Amino acid sequence: MTRPTERNRLDEEESPYLRQHADNPVNWQPWDEQALETAREHDVPIFLSIGYSACHWCHVMEEESFADEDVAEVLNENFVPIKVDREERPDVDSIYMTVCQLVSGGGGWPLSAWLTPEGKPFYVGTYFPKEAKRGQPGFLDLVDRISDSWSDPDDRAEMENRADQWTEAARDRLEETPESVGAAEPPSSEVLETAADAALRSADREYGGFGSGGPKFPQPARLRVLARAYDRTGRDEYRAVLEETLDAMADGGLYDHVGGGFHRYCVDRDWTVPHFEKMLYDNAEIPRAMLAGYQLTDEERYAEVTRETLEFVDRELTHEEGGFFSTLDAQSPTEAGEREEGAFYVWRPDEIREILDDETDADLFCARYDISESGNFEGQNQPNVAASIDAVASEHDLDESEVAERLESAREAVFEAREDRPRPNRDEKVLAGWNGLMISTCAEAAFVLREDDYATMAVDALEFVRDQLWDDEEMRLSRRFKDDDVAIDGYLEDYAFIARGALHCYEVTGEVDHLAFALDLARVIEDEFWDADRGTLYFTPESGESLVTRPQELGDQSTPSAAGVAVETLLALDSFAEEDFESIASGVLETHAGRLESDPLQHATLCLAADRLESGALEITIAADEVPDEWNDRFAERYLPDRLFAPRPPTDDGLESWLDRLGLSDAPAIWAGREARDGEPTLYVCRDRTCSPPTTDVDDAIEWVSERASGSDDGSEPEEDVPF
Repeated sequence: MTRPTERNRLDEEESPYLRQHADNPVNWQPWDEQALETAREHDVPIFLSIGYSACHWCHVMEEESFADEDVAEVLNENFVPIKVDREERPDVDSIYMTVCQLVSGGGGWPLSAWLTPEGKPFYVGTYFPKEAKRGQPGFLDLVDRISDSWSDPDDRAEMENRADQWTEAARDRLEETPESVGAAEPPSSEVLETAADAALRSADREYGGFGSGGPKFPQPARLRVLARAYDRTGRDEYRAVLEETLDAMADGGLYDHVGGGFHRYCVDRDWTVPHFEKMLYDNAEIPRAMLAGYQLTDEERYAEVTRETLEFVDRELTHEEGGFFSTLDAQSPTEAGEREEGAFYVWRPDEIREILDDETDADLFCARYDISESGNFEGQNQPNVAASIDAVASEHDLDESEVAERLESAREAVFEAREDRPRPNRDEKVLAGWNGLMISTCAEAAFVLREDDYATMAVDALEFVRDQLWDDEEMRLSRRFKDDDVAIDGYLEDYAFIARGALHCYEVTGEVDHLAFALDLARVIEDEFWDADRGTLYFTPESGESLVTRPQELGDQSTPSAAGVAVETLLALDSFAEEDFESIASGVLETHAGRLESDPLQHATLCLAADRLESGALEITIAADEVPDEWNDRFAERYLPDRLFAPRPPTDDGLESWLDRLGLSDAPAIWAGREARDGEPTLYVCRDRTCSPPTTDVDDAIEWVSERASGSDDGSEPEEDVPF
């Protein structure tokens, strides 16, 4: 028979992960209509391999199998082999990973799936060694057997029947909504405490984090739940677990103590050894949790880690025009030229002593950061905070301030030496959704830490997305930019994460253009992702590619739930819009109320959204040409997770141009009638349809907020009552 695919087409792709496979003897195809039509035309199964550029076991499987001529011959003769970058196509990944989890009870990458020509899966797994070992089938034997079975009419009928069943199961899982949409009420704010209580039960009180063993993942959505629940209830246990986890992540191997930034996860219970890739989304979401911890505890270490992480992002993950790159690989070349995981980051004591001329400095650094002869990672050392500065100072009979200065000087020297090492590969895709996460974090850091440079980072990245990925005429957002190539229709996470980032940029800068962009994105969410009949938000756009099922993303994974962020953002933007965004948000929460109440911890972001719906936002309208620094400083001191800053021009005449820019016929209630008093910057603070008197004194506003936060109620009528 003729080969279904005649050549490897991945050299035409921009994804670094796909291009890594462009030289394989396997005739890889990208996921596109040409590849799918080839499978249908030749009536052969599809072999689908899904991974990402920083995936260690993806590289292993490539070296063992996909670079092998014998494997390539079988795949090329009997299959249409398709490679997918899960970071570019999370929709495809979601469908087939769901099947893998349903069938095997687990999942991961590389994801290996065999599909009918129609795209229905009939065999799934993750990593397969080339030859059978430790109970795993060998990949070469597996593709031979599947090819033979496809040619046998009876076996093929069984495979196709299984494919139908698995596809239906995936459809039930991914598209599932209750039959009686709208019959339930949205969950109450009690679901927040239910989720926080579940987080307590899963917490590792000895080592921090969640789960009784390894691996340990950051779980930032759970940390947001704990922070919000502690603020609401004052229950010390919520705060304790939050601090224990933040401390474990900041002090252990998850954090890069030499150069800043977080690795993906730790392989062990005590957070010593990381999986060394660095993902943009982790370096966005973990610092947001650190900022919440900083506001709640005034622990300077959390602010310091946030600053160092954003410095790392600015230095190593930022496009020259402002957008943020996706990942740094876990592997890098050794002195022998072989690529090894962690090679860029680990140390031996003799290397530290060679870098630091002063023997005491070397001793201090090794004692502080767990650099020993025995090692903590394959005979070498991933730096961890092993001893406090006062303990190190006491051991060496030195003053603490002197030790701190010497350690920082030593760290700088070690960092400079590390810069000369062969670097990990960088995946230079700019993904809209992941940029949205980092934009929000930079904006939050600008507000909490009072650093204008972080606001600049946020706005520069937002403008990059608008310039490169947003089509203003078509009102469409693309997902991926790489070397001037723009591709892939945006998913719900792209629209929701960027809309939230744009809203946060408006809040910290007072620039109406950012608010206008957020509203435009929200309108596309309603048009393309909201299904009023089923009361849900889908992950893929209605006008997008038709797959075997249309997924939702309700649970938190390595990134926050797309639906959860969309609901939170729509609730906030409802205050500025003529559209009824709140009804969409409420509809999603009504539809999935049972899911949230039965399994709140897996839906932490949606639980936070449910709390926001019931509690309402803390609306802080500021009528001023420029917000006084003192006001920003005072609000930055407080943890206000549901705040909504709404700066506006001081006069209604000035507001008219804003309304024109936003396409609004009338001023929304959050701005209406709220001019500056006597020409001075003026504050209006509202919660739950009750508002403070207008004031030019920030302390009066803070006192009013504090009274509402503590539940103070003297029984009097509200001084001002304004409908939202």
